[in-house]
Amino acid sequence: MGLAEEAVSPPRARAGNVVDNLHGEQVPDPYRGLEDSADPETKSWVTAQHAFTESVLATAPAREEIRAQLTQRWDYPRSGVPFERGGRWFQARNAGLQNQPVWYVMDGPGAEGRVLIDPNELAPDGTAAVSAVKVSPDGSLAAYAIARSGSDWLTWHVREVESGADLGDTLEWCKSAEAEWAKDGSGFYYPAMKPPQPGQEYQQASRDRRVCFHRPGSAQSDDELVFAPDDPELYPSVKVTADGRYLVLTISRGISPGAEIRVLELAQPDAGWRILLPDEGVLAEVVAAEGSTFYLLTDDQADNRRIVAAGLEQPERSHWREVIPAGEDTLLEAHHFGGRLVCHYLRDACSRLRVSELDGTAVRDIPVPDLSTLAGGQIEHDGIEGSAESDLVLFQMVSFTEAESLWSHDLRTGETMLLRAAPCSLDPARFVTERVSVTSADGTVLPMFVTRRRDLPRDGEAPVLLYAYGGVGICITPSFSVEWAVWVERGGVLAVGCLRGGGEYGRAWHDAGRRANKQNVFDDFCACARWLAGSGWSRPGRIAINGGSNGGLLVGACLTQHPELFGAAVPDVGVLDMLRYDRFTVGFLWRTEYGSPAEPAEYQWLRRYSPLHNVRPARYPPTLIRTGDHDDRVVPAHSFKFAATLQAAQQGDAPVLLRVEESAGHGHGKPVAKEIANATDLIAFLEGWLGTA
Repeated sequence: MGLAEEAVSPPRARAGNVVDNLHGEQVPDPYRGLEDSADPETKSWVTAQHAFTESVLATAPAREEIRAQLTQRWDYPRSGVPFERGGRWFQARNAGLQNQPVWYVMDGPGAEGRVLIDPNELAPDGTAAVSAVKVSPDGSLAAYAIARSGSDWLTWHVREVESGADLGDTLEWCKSAEAEWAKDGSGFYYPAMKPPQPGQEYQQASRDRRVCFHRPGSAQSDDELVFAPDDPELYPSVKVTADGRYLVLTISRGISPGAEIRVLELAQPDAGWRILLPDEGVLAEVVAAEGSTFYLLTDDQADNRRIVAAGLEQPERSHWREVIPAGEDTLLEAHHFGGRLVCHYLRDACSRLRVSELDGTAVRDIPVPDLSTLAGGQIEHDGIEGSAESDLVLFQMVSFTEAESLWSHDLRTGETMLLRAAPCSLDPARFVTERVSVTSADGTVLPMFVTRRRDLPRDGEAPVLLYAYGGVGICITPSFSVEWAVWVERGGVLAVGCLRGGGEYGRAWHDAGRRANKQNVFDDFCACARWLAGSGWSRPGRIAINGGSNGGLLVGACLTQHPELFGAAVPDVGVLDMLRYDRFTVGFLWRTEYGSPAEPAEYQWLRRYSPLHNVRPARYPPTLIRTGDHDDRVVPAHSFKFAATLQAAQQGDAPVLLRVEESAGHGHGKPVAKEIANATDLIAFLEGWLGTA
């Protein structure tokens, strides 16, 4: 029995007569007006949608029970991986229900310490978040970036660590968590954007990214311009080598592999930039530098990636020296700690850690729990911390049933220790995660993780939440979510698929799901749903699909292609209008992943699956479309237009709901109170339409 069966008519948006001529095809865009979030008519429609959505969700009989269960589960202490600068240690912590994590400075990695930065004091509703903290090499100054209301726009400030006082620095119009300190602590390098036009901060294309150098205590207008590309669509990123000798510039055109790497010797800036690697479409990242030798992680001639040494004097590929060859596992990342390389591999989407000498000689594997992965931590890095000068490596591991546990490894002795057990977990005697194999339409085999109660009957009636992403080379690996944990505790099955388009199996896996091959991703996701329906656990009417951003595109495309496969759909902050996605904020960077609507052949790829343009009159399952009013990465217009179109095309009785979170963006920095409210509505919606176990 569904929610609010008598209230199935949402407020309709006014349809206009906009028609675009795209490569000879007349393409209607009747809800173009909803692209203007500031328009009074759009605001009125969003308000009416909110009231309708709330009226439906309010009928869920267990909504407040779910909210209480989520709140209780969320109330556990969690923290990021501590890291050291100049003898001081730094860490982000959340006591449980604090809206934002608080940054501490300590005398050691296990010390209590004192508060350094508390973003909860900046906004009563918790919508001011610390997006990055970068500490000077001597530990005396902390540059920290504040994001407000979920926006990607960051404002950098500088705080004295000893006194806890800010210096007054305000660096605006940044969209990157990069801030690389000079070795002497005189200042830091950071990328900044050309300021948008007033009133267009959340929609205007974010081009003209430049690298500047800032000296603490000075005005942003006095910052030195270090690099500005001739092409405003090129995106430079910056890194300082551990020895402080070189500034490394990585210049990319989009979000797919391919970048030029330039190097500047800081002691001789007049010598100018030297090209270490031209952009030839391969992934390449500087892992370490010893003298004038640079160690590169690359997929050049290695789908699963390898590490090579390139000399600055002779950087050509013919002079490269292979340090760590490609293997069967995917080399996801590498770190230069204690004079060695600590490599993070994925084996069937789960983490493996391996230590090697700089000459490639294998030292040892670091033991880690099965069916787990490095946890990203609160803010910093990739769930692992260390330095080139220290033998101590700290890292966090996470799984679908356990929150972050903290571990240490001594590179000198080889000893690995559990420092902090998972502060929140599902009882392993009652819950289990299995990795199963799914065969897609073309015979490709992909992994899917299934988490459930051990006593759940295999009677074909279990409600399932199926999640995936499938794009941009992003790896979907085991992770812990309170929302997912409560769903499983209440009798649901959690299924998480690793689809093509991700990076779990290297470059070829990514390429098989992007540009002209994007349909493979949708086929993979539908294959996961069919596996679940045929496994004995569930059936189509009890399977809900969910994904965010590129995963929202995934849900939208599968919903419009195969509505009969699903019992509910929840696309979050989705890229849903594939014919106009590149006109807003940073959308132009995604052309390397999806293709350009301006190119006739690539337009045809996009037109065939664009969720907005493939909605047809049909019986769609209950759908909850979620976005944030300050999302300046995937603008809310995608969700607005898709909701209006789907509502108009719905031929069945199931509702199509639009949930617009106020003072929220693409997801980053969302306060805990909003996270709980968001999770409450998701589970209440799913249980209301799929039923309970």
